[in-house]
Amino acid sequence: MSAELRRHRALADPSRARILAELAGDGPLDARQIADRVGLHVNTARVHLNALAEAGLVSSGTLPPRGRGRPRVSYRATADAGDEGGRRYRLLAEILTTLAARSGRKAGDQLQEIGESWGRYMVESPPPFNSLSDDKAVGRLLALLDDVGFRSELETGRRRRILMRPCPFLELARTHQDIICPIHLGLMRGALAESGATTRVTKLVPFVQPDLCVAHLARGRPAA
Repeated sequence: MSAELRRHRALADPSRARILAELAGDGPLDARQIADRVGLHVNTARVHLNALAEAGLVSSGTLPPRGRGRPRVSYRATADAGDEGGRRYRLLAEILTTLAARSGRKAGDQLQEIGESWGRYMVESPPPFNSLSDDKAVGRLLALLDDVGFRSELETGRRRRILMRPCPFLELARTHQDIICPIHLGLMRGALAESGATTRVTKLVPFVQPDLCVAHLARGRPAA
C-alpha cells in the first residue's frame, strides 16, 4: 500500500482528522489531552493515534511527568502532514469531504458557506475606515490562494480570470469534485467580500486542463 493511500485511509475517519488538526495547531499533546479536546475516551484516542502514526502523520516523544511517575508519551504532527502554511486548510478539506460524502448532494450550499467563512477569516482585512482598490483586493486573493497551495495567476484582457494550478487536493477533487470545488468557490468569494471588493467570482470551472482550474471574475457596482 502506498504512503498516500495509507494517509487517506487514516484520515477517512473524521475523529482522526480532528486529532491531527489539534496536533498540527497545538502539539505536542498527550493522549488524555487529545481525548479531552475531541470528546473521545482516552483508549479510543490512542487507537486513532496509532493509526495516524502508522500512516506517518504523527510521531511520538515524551513530556515531563506531572509530579512523580513516568514521563508522559506525547504526540505531534509530522512534516508529512503538510507544510505549516496550508496544513490546517488541507485538514479542513479532508474533514469536510468525509462528512459531506455521508450527507449526500445537499451539502454543496453548506460547503460554499463554510468556504466563505474561512475566506473572510484567512484574508487580511483592510484597516477600519479604509478601503482597498479592487486590484489590491484581487492581489490579496491571489496571495491567499498561494498560501493554501495553488499557484495562481491573474489573466486580464476582455475577461478577467484566475488560473489556479494545481489543486492542492488534486486526488480528492478528482473523486469528490462536488465537495472540494464549492469550498474553493466560497473561499474566494468570502475573501473578496472581506476586502470590500466590487469584483466577484461568478463561477469556478474545474479541470479545464488536468492540472488547471479557472475562476471567472466580474466587477459589480460599488457600495453606496
